[in-house]
Order: sequence, then C-alpha cells, then structure tokens
Amino acid sequence: MYKRRWPSGEALAIAQANDRYWDQFVDKRSFDGFAESMMVAIHEETHMWDLDPSRTDWDVHIAAWINGGQQALAVPLHGGFPRKEILPLIKDGLSSSMDDIYLRDSQQGSYRLQGVLAEQNAGLTGLPSVTVLQEYIKGVGASNARDIAATNLRYLLLYLRVAKDKHPAYWSQIKAEPKLRDLVLTQFLRTAYWLEKSAPYTGKLGSKDADKITATNYAPENIAVLEEFTGRKVRLDTQKHCTA
Repeated sequence: MYKRRWPSGEALAIAQANDRYWDQFVDKRSFDGFAESMMVAIHEETHMWDLDPSRTDWDVHIAAWINGGQQALAVPLHGGFPRKEILPLIKDGLSSSMDDIYLRDSQQGSYRLQGVLAEQNAGLTGLPSVTVLQEYIKGVGASNARDIAATNLRYLLLYLRVAKDKHPAYWSQIKAEPKLRDLVLTQFLRTAYWLEKSAPYTGKLGSKDADKITATNYAPENIAVLEEFTGRKVRLDTQKHCTA
C-alpha cells in the first residue's frame, strides 16, 4: 500500500527494516493493528535514520529523511540555545502536553536546534504514514499524529524568533547556512501539505487543537521570521504547501 500511496514511506521502511528496534514498534497481529502502529514505527525509525552517527554529529550537523529520493545531509547547526527558551512565547494551552515533555522537562528542554528539527522530521513522516492508510486507522495509536506535526512546526518557528531576538550572533550564523535555510523551508511546506491532506480525518489522526495550533503558526510574526530566514515568500492561500 505504501508503494502505491506513499513511496517515500515504503523506502524509509525498507531502509530501516533491519533495525533491531523495528519489531518493538509494530503490531503484526492484524493488518489494522499494523497500520495503526506505523505512526509510531515510522516516527521512531525516522529518528534512527536521521540520528545515525554516520549521518549526524549532535549539535554540529543533522541529516533528515525528506523522501525516497531526497535526503538532507550534513546540515550545519552551530549548536544553538536550549529549546525551553521558547516557552514564554506560547500563550495558550494548545500544545501543553507536548510542552511538558519537550520544553519543561529538564533534559528535553535543554536540547537545542538539533532536538527541534529531529522531532519535526519524525512528525513529518509519522503523519503521512497513517494519513495514507486512514481507512484502517481507528485512532488509538495515531490520535495525536496531526498535533505532533503542528506542534513541532510551532517549536521551529518560535525557535527562529528567539534566535533573532535574543541570540543575534547565532541567528547570523544559521541564517548564513543555505542547507539549513532549505531544510527549514522544505519542512514548513511539507507540514502544510500533510496537515491539509489529513484534515478530513481529524478525530482519529489528531485533535481539533492541531488546526488551532496551525492558525497560530501562520500568525504574521511567524511568517515574517520564516520568510526572513529562508529568503522565500510562502503562500497563505489554499496552496500553503507552495512558495509564492
């Protein structure tokens, strides 16, 4: 089914099929169970692929699985600052459960840009993995797939804002990296695409908060920092997954 509906997911699953943790993530007792478990499996195996030491040097450079024929490699990060610094910019409780894990936890909150991008990459493969199989999904193991993608885009945009406002030297460093600018733009557009494609299945693939988070992601201050960082204009109409 992935071959027909999502070849990039098929390629990632094949690439990671021999990972020793693969069987811990999947339910092979039924096809429905297998389909449901693929959100976690593909999400976690994206981490395994992206963070493999042959591709990633923590806080120095990152890799990202984009699709079966495109991967971002040796993307410079220049360290960064703890992602918990974005918390003051979150004025609502829409992402509170994930904020508690990724921003308020003492260890997770200390992760820098590497952690922000790694979670977004994984969310952007976990969501399509169940969107394309939605007729088999009951929602148990995939009920936050849309929220994960929307929230991790939120984190990335807020991270860029804090970098610009509070860490100007770091902002200048990362803004001068074409590979990083391209990765940020690509992941922003991919998030828009898959949140749109999964929207009809809100309820079993995510809560209504995912769309509310998405609305805040498109606030003028977030779009402004994205466009300044990437040097590209993004569309705000129904073609949000395209550049202007």
